[in-house]
Amino acid sequence: MMQPTKRSLPRRDFLKLTALTTGASLVPSLALAEAAKPAASPAPPAFPSNDPRWQRTWDAAIAALTGNIHTMPRYPHPVLVEGSVYPGIWQECAPQEGLVYGTLSQYITPASKDEEPLKVARNNHMAFFALQRPDGQLPASVKLADPIQNPGGYGQLQMVVPIAATAWELSQLTGDDELLVAAYMACSRWDAWLRQYRDTRKTGLVEGFCTYDTGHDNSPRWKGIPNRCPDADARKCPDLPTMPRLCPDLSATVYGGRVALAQMAKALAKHNEADRWEQDAETIRRLIIDKLYDPKDAAFYDLDAQNNFVRVRGDVITRVLGEHVLKPSDPKDAAIFEAVWTRQIHNPKAFWAPYPLPSIAMDDPSFVRPIPRNSWGGATQALTALRAPRWMTYYGKQAELNHLMMQWCEAISCHTEFRQQMDPLTGDFTQADPSGYSPAALAYLDFIHRLSKSAV
Repeated sequence: MMQPTKRSLPRRDFLKLTALTTGASLVPSLALAEAAKPAASPAPPAFPSNDPRWQRTWDAAIAALTGNIHTMPRYPHPVLVEGSVYPGIWQECAPQEGLVYGTLSQYITPASKDEEPLKVARNNHMAFFALQRPDGQLPASVKLADPIQNPGGYGQLQMVVPIAATAWELSQLTGDDELLVAAYMACSRWDAWLRQYRDTRKTGLVEGFCTYDTGHDNSPRWKGIPNRCPDADARKCPDLPTMPRLCPDLSATVYGGRVALAQMAKALAKHNEADRWEQDAETIRRLIIDKLYDPKDAAFYDLDAQNNFVRVRGDVITRVLGEHVLKPSDPKDAAIFEAVWTRQIHNPKAFWAPYPLPSIAMDDPSFVRPIPRNSWGGATQALTALRAPRWMTYYGKQAELNHLMMQWCEAISCHTEFRQQMDPLTGDFTQADPSGYSPAALAYLDFIHRLSKSAV
């Protein structure tokens, strides 16, 4: 994860920010700080390979991303959409994708000032804040096909990387105090909504009601569970004896969001609120470990309404690590991480495939073969790869991250295409859907950028 530089707000800004917090408009400004303007330098860095197809793939990735900039019917500012067969933005991934796109601004020549990567990154957050409901619910998605009246996007959570965390990082990168205030307001209300509607068992953890809550389409993790919540209402749980579930990944997302909210509160001189966010974050962090980790398998699992683990070893594990739920400085946490890393993540029979990381452990009985399209049942997903830098370096696994990045870049450059998923054993991408998938293009550019820096 990119580590933002710490920044204290001058005293003269406190009054301004207090006023913004009290009545800030969530309509995004087109103005960013002068320091945030991307440099007009589209030349790529030194490539880890001398093969000319790496340069061709670099150019194709930039073209794919700039071609995926669109405005939405309900949000008339340029955003980076998912691409391929996904004409929209989803909360589980679009804010992080926007942040990564913004960090690559030195390599991208935008079609207009409105499409500068850091502005697009901002819009990939503000779109969700602008469409937040009065009760605090953030949309799970914003699509090109959304009707103006009675739009969809509120029938599931579909969150993974916390939007609060990426908004905080982006505000630090750009010095954008308006974004900081808008994010603090919106994400505070979102946290309150989740407490009200997704803790029906009063455990302090976050509950999953349907498959799409975690974005795990076609995953054995959710076998027998509806894709959407009843009546397309994320407040409603299906009437099934095993539901709702306590979910480690959804709870980790909330944990990461609360950590970010504490940092935002400090920047806004709301020190009492910062203390509360830190306490609430630590509470849910301990609950994830105490209630949803099974030392027998060295894995994190859902806990169903009958208090049984849903024993499917999936990328839920990396999502927990993605928010740094396990603290290396804590001996107990460090021991858990070492068990998870050795027995699961770095195990070549489980997740450390030739092309890491599969969405289900390869030695799990539920691993799906052959691999269908859009499958979180075993395929190695571009989204999981794009999230890997958020945690692997934090846990001291830079060498392994470099290997993962090289394998992904090699697989993508073989065909100069950007697709959603690949076979973890062969590196062959699923061909059912067209190329043009933004997460794969971002992974290629971001990984080359990181590899070239590490080689210096």
